[in-house]
Amino acid sequence: MRLLVRWLINAGAILLVAWIVDGIEVRGPVAALLAAAVLGIVNAVIRPVVLFLTLPIGCLTLGLFTFVVNALMLWLTAAVVDGFEVHGFLSALIGSLLISLVSSVASWFLGGATGE
Repeated sequence: MRLLVRWLINAGAILLVAWIVDGIEVRGPVAALLAAAVLGIVNAVIRPVVLFLTLPIGCLTLGLFTFVVNALMLWLTAAVVDGFEVHGFLSALIGSLLISLVSSVASWFLGGATGE
């Protein structure tokens, strides 16, 4: 149940961010649901490997390079999912920050509903 709620929260966050950020486009709720699923898989499988490989840069920048990695994961998701587009790195960076923020706040508010 928690996985389903988190998936829906992330899809909603993607839709909201696409409405706010000019360089991000989502063509409908199905594309947002698919993008949320792919982004979850990318963040679970590819992101840890990339963070490990870029650990020296992350230490040198005191962890700020993680924002770049998050933007790249969003950009990768857009490359895979039809109907979800990210135009430019700045849009990916702003979008990844906002998606994380919206998703975290929504998960916090709905924490009781997910059994946490």
